[in-house]
Amino acid sequence: MASEHIVKSYDEELKKLSIIISRMGGLTEAQLSTALEAMRNRDTELASRTIEADQKIDELEQEVDSFVVRMLALRQPMARDLREIVVALKIASDLERIADYATNVAKRTLALTQSSPVRPAHAVPRMGRLAQAMIKDVLDAFNDRDTAKAISVWQRDEELDEMYTSLFRELLTYMMEDPRAITPCTHLLFIAKNIERVGDHATNIAEYVHFLVEGRPLLGNRPKGGDDEYDAVEPVAEPSGKTDSAD
Repeated sequence: MASEHIVKSYDEELKKLSIIISRMGGLTEAQLSTALEAMRNRDTELASRTIEADQKIDELEQEVDSFVVRMLALRQPMARDLREIVVALKIASDLERIADYATNVAKRTLALTQSSPVRPAHAVPRMGRLAQAMIKDVLDAFNDRDTAKAISVWQRDEELDEMYTSLFRELLTYMMEDPRAITPCTHLLFIAKNIERVGDHATNIAEYVHFLVEGRPLLGNRPKGGDDEYDAVEPVAEPSGKTDSAD
């Protein structure tokens, strides 16, 4: 009976950990959604609320950290159980980073509303919608332990990179044609780069889901779009919270 109780308690702890990750994922999805809506509508009030909401996601990541440390110390998990716990820790970290990038979009939106709208701004919401779809699908893949859906997200990162590169070129051209557009276009470049980084972290999660289910890494080079010549001049994202530098 004691052994059965321990196993049941352990299973309940693993389930609780998964629930926390799901809650964190839902809040992160909402964070990105409101940040993009604020940018699209030039809504400073919504942008400010988005920035304030980031703290809850940080708190959930800390809860995951503490929960995982406790389980590792007390349960000494092995095999699939160990993968469940380690993957949850890694996913929590990536979700926190995605929320940071969403917060950065909201911060840039506050600055962007101080300038007149510029034509290339229409391309950014398209990037945002793709990033949102990737986040939703990869969280579904985690909840359902669906490797096929995880691989689909992994493959779509190339499309997001290509959209970023195309927008980068368009914004540079627009700035050269009209120096008055330099300030708003610079903000848009930072927003676009933050969205592109969201895609990278969604791709990380897809790889973790594959490792969780299959017990081995997802083989092959990660598909990347765009041109290497732009890497040296891409704007660097400015994550909020724990660090001042990009990944």
